[in-house]
Amino acid sequence: MSLILPSEPTTVPPQRPAWSPLHARLHRSLRRDPQLLPAGTPLLLALSGGQDSMAMVRLLQDLQRLHHWTLHAWHGDHGWRAESARQAEELSAWAQTCGLPLRLERADGLATNEAAARRWRYGQLEAEALRLGCRHVLTAHTATDRTETLLLQLARGSHRAGLASLRRQRPLSPCSAITLVRPLLAFSRGDTAAICATWQLPIWHDSSNDTLRFARNRIRQQVLPVLEALHPGASRRISALMERLAQEQQQQSLGDLLELALERLQGGSGGSDGLDRSRLSALGEASQRQLLQHWILRTTGQSLAARELDELVQRLAPACGPGQLDLRGGRRLVWNRTLVSLDDQHSRPG
Repeated sequence: MSLILPSEPTTVPPQRPAWSPLHARLHRSLRRDPQLLPAGTPLLLALSGGQDSMAMVRLLQDLQRLHHWTLHAWHGDHGWRAESARQAEELSAWAQTCGLPLRLERADGLATNEAAARRWRYGQLEAEALRLGCRHVLTAHTATDRTETLLLQLARGSHRAGLASLRRQRPLSPCSAITLVRPLLAFSRGDTAAICATWQLPIWHDSSNDTLRFARNRIRQQVLPVLEALHPGASRRISALMERLAQEQQQQSLGDLLELALERLQGGSGGSDGLDRSRLSALGEASQRQLLQHWILRTTGQSLAARELDELVQRLAPACGPGQLDLRGGRRLVWNRTLVSLDDQHSRPG
């Protein structure tokens, strides 16, 4: 189900209160990095109706006069909750009063798991962005979301690349020309609550966020409050640490060195023929882990956990025989006595 609301305001938006320090924080961030949300471009906002996304819409609408964006919004109804259809209709009515073009889409028969929901949302967002000519899709992830992710990744034994996840921007999908941007990573959930309260924004609550059977909800409700009580501002500081890790991983010098090393392991093949297993195994284990992680991430858009990398390096030792490792998204890492390569499980016969 899709509904596109008029692109022109149907009513005059209410007069906005004075400029706030939170507006100034986002404005300064965008001035420091003007390519994050380039001035004058169309932007597609993922609007859930929750506190964070409503705050994001408000901030961007208020900054629109300075950056001259064209704002569009998209809302996805998973159809999992009895009240979700009603909430979507109320959200669309609110967007119309603000002159914000909004497309509503409902997923029929979507499996009730977060991975399936995420794939559906991002797929629909990409299609809508292409239809509108938007090169940037925005989500309202905050420093608090980033901190929750770090704690979960630490508990799972993630490699360093996993600790730097939830970056400010990345391709929406591995081969996409659309960029996913998270402009609120310098804001805590307390900040977005303050925005909604000050500007009296409506909030549509998702009851699934209350259940403790989801690990992230337990982190949010039981762990983060303790950290914030011990060290107020902990979420923002942890998020800043993750940003530094992400920047360090993106350093061009390290990337260049890894690319040069991979060229030697690939014999100058450009990556299509895989890695020379004997040359790879002759390197130190730390170097093997870095090269394998860089190669897999560059090729598939996903990273391995620290435990998976350690196990992979052990299985690639010269004394071990051929093997394989299934990756997410239908990809498979396979190796024989001489070569380590990636293939697509769906393309294999049988």
